[in-house]
Amino acid sequence: MAAYILKRILLMLPTLFGVMLITFMVIQFVPGGPVEQLVHQLQGQAGGGEAAAGTQGLYRGAQGLDQQRVAELEELYGFDKPPWERFVVMMGNYLTFDFGKSFFHPQSVIDLIISKLPVSISLGLWTFLLTYSICIPLGIAKAVRDGTSFDVITSTIILIGYAIPGFVLGIALLVLLGGGSFLDLFPLRGLVSDNWSELPWWQQILDYLWHMVLPITSLVVGSFAIMTMLTKNSFLEEIRKQYVLTARSKGLAERTVLYKHVFRNATIPLVTNFPAAFIGAFFTGSLLIETIFSLDGLGLLSYESVLKRDYPVVLGTLFLFTLMGLIAKLLTDIAYVVIDPRIQFESMR
Repeated sequence: MAAYILKRILLMLPTLFGVMLITFMVIQFVPGGPVEQLVHQLQGQAGGGEAAAGTQGLYRGAQGLDQQRVAELEELYGFDKPPWERFVVMMGNYLTFDFGKSFFHPQSVIDLIISKLPVSISLGLWTFLLTYSICIPLGIAKAVRDGTSFDVITSTIILIGYAIPGFVLGIALLVLLGGGSFLDLFPLRGLVSDNWSELPWWQQILDYLWHMVLPITSLVVGSFAIMTMLTKNSFLEEIRKQYVLTARSKGLAERTVLYKHVFRNATIPLVTNFPAAFIGAFFTGSLLIETIFSLDGLGLLSYESVLKRDYPVVLGTLFLFTLMGLIAKLLTDIAYVVIDPRIQFESMR
């Protein structure tokens, strides 16, 4: 196991390097970079994209602007060095988790990410907990009652929820329950109320949970169908196998057969998504949900960074998320062996 884990860790490095290299190369050809945007702001013009189209080339500025000032702007943003040198320096800093400073925010990239984490952790962690705690028991119940009215009704409900986009459901909930045209039961915006710091601790918890009801509902309803049906189909496949019939013929109770014999084998496919979903719960972001409910999280940060060409934020978050994804994949393989010792690492080559 130790040798396999070491091999996987060593393979993470070229994978991470390749992702960053391709992204960095693509960025070099994207028009409307930070220098062009600042140049045209100084000229009193708007729109970085249109500005870049009107220049002779990257980082040359527009006619009428002193070229020395343009060179100073290039040096300010680090574009006075050749691309290969910038990439080498960037990767060296990233290996020590130094992501630099944002072009458009007065703080470092890591501090900026940390400041957005409360919203993203709230959305991701509650979505993760509710999805797994509801879908797995529901999937087991549907498998045991396959073909009954309970199975048909619950399937219809979760498939309807799956068909409704999260942002549409969010808007509908705001209109119906958030002080729109009908009831005013839940707050419209924010993670907590403006006077949250003045409230007693128990009211702070209730205020936070009250603010989370609508955005979390918008996120989790659409994710119920996949996990529930995956759980149901996995358990159905195991229930129909010969060893289950043998266990029943020996007189074992149905509950013992289900949770002692079937459960462990049936949960193996579910483990595939568990580590990634758990790690993703801390770094997830939903642009539309955050926008609808005025939540300033990583989803909104990523979107604004791409629009503004805030390259340190774009590349820094990409490096961090890619690394987390690779770690999640490794943890998935380890979890396979924990649940089913019959799986050997040598067979995973």
